[in-house]
Amino acid sequence: MIFAILSACLSADPHSCGPVTLVGHPFPTVEACRAAAPRIASDWLKDHPALVRDALACTPAADLPALPVRQVADGVHVHLGPVAQFEDSPDGWIANLGFVIGPDSIAVIDAGASRAQGQALFAAIRRISDKPISHLVITHMHPDHAFGAEVFREAGAAILGHERLADALQGRGRTYLDNLTRLYGPGPMIGTRVVLPDKAVGGSLDIDLGGRVLSLTAAPPAHSDNDLTVLDRATGTLFAGDLVFRDLTPIVDGSLPGWLDWMAVPQDAGAIVPGHGPVAQNWDEAVSAQRDFLTALHRATREALDAGLPMSEGVPAIVDALAPLAGRWKSFPESVARDATAAFKELEWE
Repeated sequence: MIFAILSACLSADPHSCGPVTLVGHPFPTVEACRAAAPRIASDWLKDHPALVRDALACTPAADLPALPVRQVADGVHVHLGPVAQFEDSPDGWIANLGFVIGPDSIAVIDAGASRAQGQALFAAIRRISDKPISHLVITHMHPDHAFGAEVFREAGAAILGHERLADALQGRGRTYLDNLTRLYGPGPMIGTRVVLPDKAVGGSLDIDLGGRVLSLTAAPPAHSDNDLTVLDRATGTLFAGDLVFRDLTPIVDGSLPGWLDWMAVPQDAGAIVPGHGPVAQNWDEAVSAQRDFLTALHRATREALDAGLPMSEGVPAIVDALAPLAGRWKSFPESVARDATAAFKELEWE
């Protein structure tokens, strides 16, 4: 399988360039690719008017830069991102991503932080299987999970997400993209766009990969207000997205009480793939540390509010109360202050 690789540059800054894999057009031979690639690249650029062509090449799928992945269950493959926040990462490729191979097609769970990472995940898939990619499930709005989505739409996948995902991306997506471009530079973000889902999941939805069923379940506000889990019924593997953090300090961007409520109901699953950190083999292993952290955050916030502290004094008091937990979590100082602020704002209105 051969793919055309377009080197695309910003028309306003010709020195800011990046490779674009034209994933929607696989070719059987290099010759076929060379014959059709100029037209395909031209069509792609018409839909991306801020970019111009620099170079064009044809490359075997096996030679495309690919994310490392490992099989965690039969037909279930996972890329584990480094345990770090954006500011401590060279490229933002920090989230866990995965895919499930069914008899007829493949479903991808989360797409990465940029088009470049989405392409590297696509290449990893193609090193294992050439089956059609029928679905991309976005577990929530945060860019480390959602911003490689256009790659899989071009590959033919339908994009699914929580019923609140589209509104969240429309409200925050542009700011997220601008922030990542400032953090990492325009070149690494070449071709990255905010992509809205094709189908919204309100309660639950099953998708069929040819006799292999994945069950999607929308959560009430917890980590965010648009969290979605994916359960592979064949193996019991649960992709929890950022409803489960391991090793990396959890971030509250939805509802702290809601997140505690979600964790209080054990999920019927085997292996659990968190949004960040290592795969867990059972529910308690997956959530015990996170439950301790969020429970302590809730308790410290209630104590600050009950003491009548204003936010300017309450947030530092909450941070101090959580200090004994710092050794268990990466990126703790930066994240705990954000969590204390979010918790204070939410709980003061209870």
